[in-house]
Amino acid sequence: MKTTLLTHPKVKASILDCIGNTPLVYLERFSISVGFKVFAKLEGANPGQSAKDRIALSMVDAMEADGRLHPGGTVIETTSGNTGFALAMICAVRGYRCILVTNDKISKAKLDALKALGAAVEICPSKVPAEDPRSYYEVAKSIHAKTPNSVYINQYFHPGNPDAHYHTTGPEIWEQTGGQVTHYVAPVGTGGTISGTSRYLKEQNPNVETIGIDAYGSVLTKYHETGEFDENEIYPYLLEGVGKNIIPSNVHFDLIDQMTKVGDRESALEARDLAKTEGILVGFSSGAVLAGIRLMAQELPKESVVVAIMSDHGCKYFEKIFNDEWMEEKGLL
Repeated sequence: MKTTLLTHPKVKASILDCIGNTPLVYLERFSISVGFKVFAKLEGANPGQSAKDRIALSMVDAMEADGRLHPGGTVIETTSGNTGFALAMICAVRGYRCILVTNDKISKAKLDALKALGAAVEICPSKVPAEDPRSYYEVAKSIHAKTPNSVYINQYFHPGNPDAHYHTTGPEIWEQTGGQVTHYVAPVGTGGTISGTSRYLKEQNPNVETIGIDAYGSVLTKYHETGEFDENEIYPYLLEGVGKNIIPSNVHFDLIDQMTKVGDRESALEARDLAKTEGILVGFSSGAVLAGIRLMAQELPKESVVVAIMSDHGCKYFEKIFNDEWMEEKGLL
C-alpha cells in the first residue's frame, strides 16, 4: 500500500507532534572549566522553544480527558512567558480561546509572541505578595470565575506538570546517557521539570543525585532545608523561571537532594558566556543552572556525568541578558 504524505512517518500531523525528543549536547569547554562532564538538555529545541511545551500539552490533554475542557472553551493561566506561549500554541491548533496573566518582568519580545499566537494578555505587578488581589495568581482566578466554559490550568498544582517530565524528559535523559547520568540539575520554579524527571531517574538508579537551582529572593531553598516558609526571604529579582514566593505542590522536595541559590548577575553572564564558547543560545534560567553547577564544582566527583536542563532558547532574551544596554541599566555588567 502506497504511503501518502499525511501518513508518512516523517511528516508531523501538527506542530504539537514536534514536542519532545530534544537533543543532549556535551558542553566541552564548560566541562573542562569545572572538571567533570556536563551535558545540556536543550529544551529550546521544542517548537515553542522551551520545556513548557511538554507540560502544557500534558495538562491540556488531561483536562480534555476528564471533561473539564470542552470545544470552544477558554484556557486561562499565569505565566512568565514560556508556559503561556506553549498554551497559546496548543489553543491555536485545537481551537480554544487563550487568556494569559503575566507580570511586569516579561520582555516585550515574549509579550509580542503571546499576542501573535492569538492570546489575550493581562499584565500584573511583580512586586506584590501572592495573596494580593493584584498578583497574577489572584487575577487569573478572578478571570476564571467570571469566564463561562473556562479552565484555569494552574501549573503550580496541576499533576499533569510533573507527569509530563516523568513520561518524556526522564526517559529521554536515561536513554541518551545510556543510564550513565550521575547528577541531574534543573531550575526550580513550578516544580514540574525537576520533580517529574527526578522521579523517573531515581526509579532507574536511586543514586542519581538531583540538584535544584533557586534564586536569591525565593522561599524554596529554605523551605527545602527547614520546612519553614519564611516571608523574609522574599524580595525582587530579575531571574525568570527560577524560584517562587509560594510553595507549589508540584515541587516534590523529597526528590531533590540539594538546592543552591544563584544571583541575577552570574546567571546572565553564564548564559552570555555559553553563547560565545559553545555556540549555544540559552535563556536566563539556563544561565542560572550553569552558575549553580559552577558554584558546586568542588563538591562533585571528577567522574560525574551531569545533565543540565536548559529550559528555553536564548532568542527570547535579546532585549534582556543579551542586550548590553539592559545589562548595564540593571547593573549586571
